[in-house]
Amino acid sequence: MTDRDPDDTTPSSPSSPSSPSSPPPYGQDPHGSPYPPPAYPPQGQGYEQGYGQGYGQGYGQPYYPQGQPLPGQAATMHPQANTALVLGIVSLAGGMICGLPLLAGPFAWFTGRKVKREIEAAPQHYTGASEAGAGMVLGIVSTVLLALGLLAGVLVVGLLVVGVSTA
Repeated sequence: MTDRDPDDTTPSSPSSPSSPSSPPPYGQDPHGSPYPPPAYPPQGQGYEQGYGQGYGQGYGQPYYPQGQPLPGQAATMHPQANTALVLGIVSLAGGMICGLPLLAGPFAWFTGRKVKREIEAAPQHYTGASEAGAGMVLGIVSTVLLALGLLAGVLVVGLLVVGVSTA
């Protein structure tokens, strides 16, 4: 029989060795994991570079060339590509309705040209050249219409001044 007290609720533990166990040999898992440690890729494979070959890169850290997106990262839409397109649409469509939005045409032209240059300088980072180009073309058309409207206005005022002075 056992000499345990029946009111004792603590579970009995197996007897532990009286001497502390020695740590496992160097490089072995102290917890005794059944899985082997992860394997390393062969030297020189992938984006790995050794110490001192890349600025600020430690040994075994991935090296990504400057000016290129990270692996798995796609180029994004330029933040102002849609702005150029919207300015071009507003200037042309609004200019046909009341004429005043034609003033946005030069801004659409300028923004579209600037965005297209930035996209061409870094095509690996940005997309949206078609939106910027469309905004630029709509801005050119509305700027030409604005110039023709201003020229027509100046001509009308000039004819009125000449007509009043000769009458």
